[in-house]
Amino acid sequence: MAGAGHELKLVGMWASPFVTRVKLALHLKGLSYDYVEEDLGSKSELLLPLQYIDEAFAAAADGSPPLLPADPYERATALFWAAYIDDKVLKPWRRVFSARTDEERAEWMGQAVAAVGALEGVLAGGKEGGFFGGDSVGYVDVLLGGNVPWVRATTAISGGELFDAARTPLLATWMERFGELDAAKAVIQDVDKVVDYAKMIMALFAAGSAAR
Repeated sequence: MAGAGHELKLVGMWASPFVTRVKLALHLKGLSYDYVEEDLGSKSELLLPLQYIDEAFAAAADGSPPLLPADPYERATALFWAAYIDDKVLKPWRRVFSARTDEERAEWMGQAVAAVGALEGVLAGGKEGGFFGGDSVGYVDVLLGGNVPWVRATTAISGGELFDAARTPLLATWMERFGELDAAKAVIQDVDKVVDYAKMIMALFAAGSAAR
């Protein structure tokens, strides 16, 4: 990837879906970067926010459009759904891995699954092309796409389907299509490795609960 004269350094942790979002954006824009692995317990200002990347490097090296639309209404809509995903879908879903009981885990998963229905509606009523950005990958695609390996890991661990083909067929198809992108193939984590990491996290929380 061409660096376009910019020296970029990305600091992050390999399993983090937030880091994966940034990697996806950088690859889609054809930007090279140095990656530095860092423990999650150590914070760094070198982790670039996704929106900053899109605004600072608006023109991709291959001429593809910015992740966020130029039209003010469409831009605001994309940012709304990005915030919805983080708050209504991913926040409860992440609690699935730290839940201390099966009942808690089922409750958090239920909240995430219920919120996913609105995203199915966005794809159904949006532009043709199969992505949230239409024919091309957009901001919402990248934000949600960073979680694809964790979605697959959830299924492998518990059988739970966040994007169920029967309940949300468009989202299930979107996930398959997103996974076929060159950028996704380049940066998305190995699912088996994520499964092992997720099981470790769940075991740590279970041990903490048992010790109480």
